[in-house]
Formats: sequence, C-alpha cells, structure tokens
Amino acid sequence: MRDDIATTTGNSQESDAPDITDLGNDVYQIDTRMAGYQGITAGYLIRSSRPCLVETGTSTSAPVVRAALGSLGIGPDDLATVVVTHIHLDHAGGVGDIASMFGGAQVVVHEKGARHLADPTRLMASARMVYGDALDVLFGSMIAVDSDRLRTLDDVGVVDLGDGRRLESYYSPGHARHHVGLVDSASGDLYVGDAAGVYVPETGDLRPATPAPDFDLEVALASIAKFASLAPSRLLFSHYGPVSDVAATLERSAEEISVWVDSTRAARNAGMDLDHAVEAVRQRTMSRYRLHSPDTDPLVTEKFEHISGAAANVGGIWHWLDKLEPQSAR
Repeated sequence: MRDDIATTTGNSQESDAPDITDLGNDVYQIDTRMAGYQGITAGYLIRSSRPCLVETGTSTSAPVVRAALGSLGIGPDDLATVVVTHIHLDHAGGVGDIASMFGGAQVVVHEKGARHLADPTRLMASARMVYGDALDVLFGSMIAVDSDRLRTLDDVGVVDLGDGRRLESYYSPGHARHHVGLVDSASGDLYVGDAAGVYVPETGDLRPATPAPDFDLEVALASIAKFASLAPSRLLFSHYGPVSDVAATLERSAEEISVWVDSTRAARNAGMDLDHAVEAVRQRTMSRYRLHSPDTDPLVTEKFEHISGAAANVGGIWHWLDKLEPQSAR
C-alpha cells in the first residue's frame, strides 16, 4: 500500500540527525518527532523556487524541523511559505516558532483558523482542558503569528510555489471546520491532513480521526469524496507518509469512519455512558487493525493511540450524535 521510499538521513529515534525521506519531485518528508516518537507526524518540504513547508508539527518539534530544513539547504531567509492543513496542535502547534525562525515566510491557513494562529490563547486553553499536564509533553505551547504574515484561504485557493508550480487548496471539513486539502500541480500529490484519517505505515492500517468538537459524518464523507474526485497521484498523510493506492485508501477511509459511527451509535442507543461506549467500540473495532495484533511493536500502538485513540474518536462522534439526537429526545 505504501510507496517504497528511501530514507536519506538517519531514522533512529535515538539519532539527532534529521529523518528526511526524498519522495521525488522535490518533495521531502520530514519526521517531526512529536513527543520524541519516530514516524508519528510528518511535515513536507516542497523545494521549489519558492520553498514551501506543509505542516510544522508541534511547538516542541520546531527545532527538529529547522534542522531538517537546514540540511536540505533552506536557511532562515529561504523559506517562502508555511501552509497548515488545519490548526490542531500536532499539525500547526509549531507555526509561530517556525515563523520566527524563518522571518520571510508567509503563513497560510484556512480563514476559519487564522484568528487562532494570531492569538492562540483560546486554542491552548481548550487543549489544556483535554490533555492536562500531558499537553506540555505531547505538543508544547503554540506562540502567536503576526497577523500581517497570515494569508487566509477560502473554499478554494492557490499557493504560489514558483515557476508555474502551485498548491491548490480545497476546503475539506468534517474532521475540523478549518481543514483544507492541498494538491501539488507538479507531482499530483494530495496533502490530506487528517481528513482521510490516520495511516499507520508499520501495519498498513487506516484509522479514522473523528475528534470533538467539529466531527460531522456527512461532511467528512463529502470531503473524502471530494478528494477522490481530484484524482491525485498519491496521498501524503500527516500521520504518516505517502500512499499510492489512492482509490482503495479513500474507500477504506469512508468505511472506517462509518464503522466507528455505527458502533458508537449502537453503544449509545444501548444506554451506555461515554466511558463504557469507548471500551465497547474499542473492542468491536480492534480486530480491524493489525495495530492491535500480538506481533505489533507495542510502541507503535502507543504512539498512534495519541493521535487516533478510541477515547478521542468515540468522544467526537458522541458529541456529534448529541447534536443530532439530544439526550432528552432519546
């Protein structure tokens, strides 16, 4: 399912060397090493005449990303653009840090997320409520981006990569209302963020990403259908890496979301509270993923639980169901 790709620098979790993978077409995958894990969150450099970084990773990942960009010949004055698919901290938590390190870079985000990058106070307070003290280890703290360096995208948009090359942006909510997918006009790659779920390269699993408060089933499925209609050459997952079997992967993405929604609805209709529903859905879906098989490295399971765990997925679906079917109406 995953492309065969060669790592150009060290890929040991213990190594300080940047972990960079040449994907062809002047596209380089950077392991941002979220919370010290290897292979959990990727940023992508498009080394065009106007170099562009897609996704920054977390705030604590910013030094890792800076070192990787430097090893690819991108100095403090060279980066033209930073684009984030959405403002969740595993994707954009380092945007303020990267902006301060690369003073000439414009920061591009969907218009519904821009105010949180200019003033991340509410975003960080909300994240603190969810993660508690673990926030500092997992994500660090987002710092603000000067508003005059922000450029916003609407339902569609274009990011100039130079020499006629561009990223075409497509609004793709469902996972988050400030989410966009990005198509590279030269490579045909589609940067999917989290709208198509989470890909686990070690096992080939594809898991949904359905967090509160923005998850919406119909909107999420429409975003996946939109991605399919774009007929990209590859999907570049922020979690984690490239996949070339586009049609089958997007079909699986829609299927996985639907399975989790059906399972959560069944548990809710059976009168379970949220905690019991989380465990019921976890058990019902476990057999779908090699991630939970005895021969899978427990570290792989642990790291992907941070970004596609049952509690977050079921909680987001539950929140959406509460809007559709209030408790008083059940």
